[in-house]
Amino acid sequence: MNPTTPFDALRGSRLATELSEEQCRTLAALITLRDLADGEVLVREGTAHTQLYVVLAGSLAVARGAGTPEEVSLFLLGPGDMVGELSFLDDNVHYASTVSRGASRVFGLERRQLESLLDSAPHIVYRVMRAIVRRVHQNQHRLSAQLGEMTNYVYKQHGRY
Repeated sequence: MNPTTPFDALRGSRLATELSEEQCRTLAALITLRDLADGEVLVREGTAHTQLYVVLAGSLAVARGAGTPEEVSLFLLGPGDMVGELSFLDDNVHYASTVSRGASRVFGLERRQLESLLDSAPHIVYRVMRAIVRRVHQNQHRLSAQLGEMTNYVYKQHGRY
């Protein structure tokens, strides 16, 4: 199902895991839905911004050198995955571009929009940040497991590949 309202989009995402319905409605008022065409760049490599996206439908490639003959697709993101969570938190530049592969839909949340809730609804901000940290932790766990597999492979091959 492709959510048609910000509330439905948010409610079905990991960001809303710990939010009540009322809290979800408050946060949904701050998000925007965006449809992407095949090949459209959502986030450009080397840029910094404070927008967090969640993939609702379709898939996005994380690619280095997007739009050039040297483009290398690193991995694909699908429904439920977050895009830009680290830049959302720390303002660092993106190491790769995020490009739509086919028609896709995302929702976006600007950091200053979330920060606007700090005084009036700090529990929403806290719970959203917990959801982001959980996602970053999952990524770190996945990368550690892949490093272990690669190290084991190189060890078994005696450094030959």
